[in-house]
Amino acid sequence: MSRRALRRLRGEQRGQEGPGLGQLGLDPGPERAHPWGIPSLGCPCSLSLCLQIPAEESEDEPLAGEEQADTRLSEQDTAGGKQEGSRDRSRAGPVTEETDGDGQREGQEAEQPDRTLASSNKPRKKKKKRKTKKNSAGETVEDNDLEDIDSLLERIEDPGLAPQSQGGIITDSRPLLYVEHRNLNPENELKRYFGARAVLGDQRPRQRQRQYVRSMWLTAPKNTWPRYSKTGITMQLLDTRRGVQHFTFEHHREYQQVQFKFLDAVESMDPNNIVLLLQMNPYHVDSLLQLSDVCRMQEDQEMARDLIERALYSLECAFHPVFSLTSGACRLDYRRPENRAFFLALFKHLMFLEKRGCPRTALEFCKLILSLDPENDPLCVLLLIDFLSLRAREYTFLTRLFQEWESHRNLSQLPNFAFSVPLAYFFLSQQEERPELERSQARERAARLIQLALIMFPSVLMPLLDHCSVQPDARVASHPFFGLNAQISQSPALNQLTSLYVGRTHSLWKDPAVMAWLEPHTHEVLRMVEAQDVLVQEAEHKRKIRYQSAPRNIYRHIILSEMKEATAALPLEVTSQPVMGFDPLPPLDSIVSYTRPERMSHPSNESTLSLFFRSLLPNFNLQGDIRHDGDDEAGAAQDLNQGVNRLMAAMRDMLANIQFQEPPRDDNPEGDGDWD
Repeated sequence: MSRRALRRLRGEQRGQEGPGLGQLGLDPGPERAHPWGIPSLGCPCSLSLCLQIPAEESEDEPLAGEEQADTRLSEQDTAGGKQEGSRDRSRAGPVTEETDGDGQREGQEAEQPDRTLASSNKPRKKKKKRKTKKNSAGETVEDNDLEDIDSLLERIEDPGLAPQSQGGIITDSRPLLYVEHRNLNPENELKRYFGARAVLGDQRPRQRQRQYVRSMWLTAPKNTWPRYSKTGITMQLLDTRRGVQHFTFEHHREYQQVQFKFLDAVESMDPNNIVLLLQMNPYHVDSLLQLSDVCRMQEDQEMARDLIERALYSLECAFHPVFSLTSGACRLDYRRPENRAFFLALFKHLMFLEKRGCPRTALEFCKLILSLDPENDPLCVLLLIDFLSLRAREYTFLTRLFQEWESHRNLSQLPNFAFSVPLAYFFLSQQEERPELERSQARERAARLIQLALIMFPSVLMPLLDHCSVQPDARVASHPFFGLNAQISQSPALNQLTSLYVGRTHSLWKDPAVMAWLEPHTHEVLRMVEAQDVLVQEAEHKRKIRYQSAPRNIYRHIILSEMKEATAALPLEVTSQPVMGFDPLPPLDSIVSYTRPERMSHPSNESTLSLFFRSLLPNFNLQGDIRHDGDDEAGAAQDLNQGVNRLMAAMRDMLANIQFQEPPRDDNPEGDGDWD
């Protein structure tokens, strides 16, 4: 661009252009050189000032611009940009030489705006390069870390790895009852079975439009649930002993009032009263548990499962900040009524998960329940954890649990562990990816333990074969050791345990390979019985001394499991008392923090109409709160009005619940006309 065109753009007349550096006698010497070595472009200020400050600001505030330029240059100098500055000098150096000639000055002024605009992108490119380098380096490290984590998780999840592998070492180094968050989500297990596309389906676009909800570990909130608000349940830390933290749930005064209304609704024997209570208090835990049982009895499994998940969500929102689901070092006392709802909700949730086909997730919830009170085990999940381990193919966990707890818990005296542990060793011996030495050791342990189980609990074999539709050979069927006498002679408590195990796990023994493995060991036990081995006599003595009566937690487990074979064997003292789904068989040594107020005593001079309505509605009280100050006539009139209002409300409720059945309509109204 010529000098004349530049003057027209600037709006200057000929002879009004600013004097050059040569005319002003300002020759940029070495002391004015750019710190990066970039030569001056005919401007007394630094380069960055010309690039970043507009022309109006540079003319009006030259001093401030020079200070900012010096600051930027110092920052860029410390950033280590000398090499890129040398590249820019090599590009712009030959063009920026100044002479006293007018022609060269004119060419310099003509090329100066283009060079300025061209050079204005250089610092930006430099910054982008530096950011790109830093980001690219950071992303490279992060990608490597993610790849290492993913590969590590894959090795941990691989069930075929040997215990000596990296995944096995990490798994064995964790506590026995360690709970993993990702295993608490049933969708993760279903994705492994069927794939993410089959599990999620059309849920992905809907999740983007979903409102924000609090993220939980135990259950995922649903859009169909009512809006959550504080229910009045909190969790408090009681104490810490030997690295174990003891917590408890607490009910505030408002929640206690709702609890009293719930007990009244339960006594009314009308599920509609519980529904009305849930409409006012949608996250009352005991109401959710009780109504879930009602829905399950009515074959509405989906609604029953949804109510249990909502109860878990309500309880998890009340967790203490330091309460951990995964550490295995947090305890809850089942003797406190406030804590029982959490145990029962977890147990019922894992039962739904097992029926849904998620045994790995159900096993994780079972470990969680056991970690809350491993000493007392109020729901006796030890009778269930072996079945879930076998179904989830977690054979290593089951064998590790048996090895670590056998010394102080005598797990071999439970029929479920006596038979499930050798079955787990048998399955381990069938895994071809394991070394031959491990497979042979597992085979030997399985043979030894299954023989001890058959000797200790001979009454299990014949019902187990009957459930598996397997006909034993003549020697086994006719031998009295495994015959009907073995089942009749055992105590009722032992009969409950064996019936529970056979009814729950018989499907795991239907494998032909398992039956082929069981047959020779059964004949070996018969040989030991005929030889009058010492082990046989000791086992018979133990059966007579032990299993006299089952503890209360076993009865509670049988009631919650609803196994027909075991429920039929419950004693009369258990079946004769009412069992509530929100608190089945409460402990005899309960720690009560608050009590329900006593019901008002009903006067004996009630009218017949009042007694009639009381028979329909147990909570109906015609007279209400009787005032003893007889001189207060206004109070007496108010009591009369309240009584009439209660009577009218009771009548409205009764009429609203009356349903008239329409008479059957005749499909042929004209009829044949014949009555014969």
